[in-house]
Amino acid sequence: MLSQNILKSKNFLIYGLGLTGRSVCQFLKKSRTKNIFLWDDNRNLRKKFKIKENSRILKKKINEADFIILSPGISLRKSKYKKTLLKNQNKVITDIDLFFLTKKFFKSIIVTGTNGKSTTCSIIKRVLESSGHNIVAVGNIGKPILDYNFQRNTIAVIEMSSFQLEYSKYLRPNYAILLNISKDHLDWHGTMKNYINAKFKIFSYQNTNDFAYVFDDQRIVNLYKRRKFKASLLVVKKNIKKFIKNKIKNNYLKSSNNVENLSFIYLLMKKFKIADKFFFSSLKKFKGLPHRQEVFLKKNKISFINDSKATSFEASKSCLTNYKNIIWILGGLKKDGDRFFLNRIKKNIIKAFIIGKDRSFFKKQLRGKIDYKETLNLKNTVKHIYQELKFINLQKKKERIFIIFSPASASYDQFNNFEERGNQFKKLIINYARKYF
Repeated sequence: MLSQNILKSKNFLIYGLGLTGRSVCQFLKKSRTKNIFLWDDNRNLRKKFKIKENSRILKKKINEADFIILSPGISLRKSKYKKTLLKNQNKVITDIDLFFLTKKFFKSIIVTGTNGKSTTCSIIKRVLESSGHNIVAVGNIGKPILDYNFQRNTIAVIEMSSFQLEYSKYLRPNYAILLNISKDHLDWHGTMKNYINAKFKIFSYQNTNDFAYVFDDQRIVNLYKRRKFKASLLVVKKNIKKFIKNKIKNNYLKSSNNVENLSFIYLLMKKFKIADKFFFSSLKKFKGLPHRQEVFLKKNKISFINDSKATSFEASKSCLTNYKNIIWILGGLKKDGDRFFLNRIKKNIIKAFIIGKDRSFFKKQLRGKIDYKETLNLKNTVKHIYQELKFINLQKKKERIFIIFSPASASYDQFNNFEERGNQFKKLIINYARKYF
């Protein structure tokens, strides 16, 4: 663990000046660290932070740094200065590493996986808070981790992406949860092998008195055992899913993906001695997070669902499996290596509307399986939906229709992030509903 005095004498390079980078900078300044160098590849951000140094000075600072704090989402392989950064890769850490190096707290729970991380962390926080624990959810959920003032009895629930895990070197969770792994972020990691290796770093620094949770997938279990990690392995058996689904009284949580993730939480809660009755009662009023299968409007037998967080087909499939009579809105920037396996869900979908840059990719995935129409953007799509609903209502009569925006793609072609994308969809639909209902 680094003391405040040691921090003062170290050279830090903060690479990336988004929320995380600014949080790290503030933390180091409070620790009276003098040697802090800031950089961002974005010229406007450099101008905003009055960074006048050029690339020659940056390369020198990279070589001189004791620690390089890399913001989430920045890939060493794609950075403008990748050659210099890769030579100094052993110095690269994350803000979460810095937290583990400098802070003391009672327990830590780290959650990763391709889908369901934020919801899982939120439920863990809800159950433990309800049982009287002092708990904070941080990482990709909530504020940056270094913005919190942790007390000694605080439990930190940390959501970590594969980006953060890729460069982590000092995290050591008491409880490490790997929810699931499917193809995602291959444009960032390069290969599926690299992506899996990043996810498995969650277990790398655990000790024999820590706990590791994985699902009952023999490939994952075998991979864990071959790597000879030290933590006690807890395998989440498939029969727990059936038990949990029968006990849940909250319809939102009964989707296959949510039930699977609740299986991890259920086993975790056993370590905190949470009784079954208390566990299931604490889930009754959980409404879910925005942009994740969010039912935000119901009008005249029509439900509108915002699932903007679904950035891959695997994520969208979780939502599309739960409903019938679906009008599906999808499209954006395709994910490298993504493929649509529609056999089990195509019967649920009446029609699809395709938006965004990579429409040709999405048309290829749907062609011959699902009726579709290109509508370019959300505004055009909403206009077309009214005509589609009039036609469908003649056929379906009193059956409920579900309008689902689950893009199965990244948002950056038309939006800054999935939140902006989801909020625009909700705004357009609400304005449309006022006009036509």
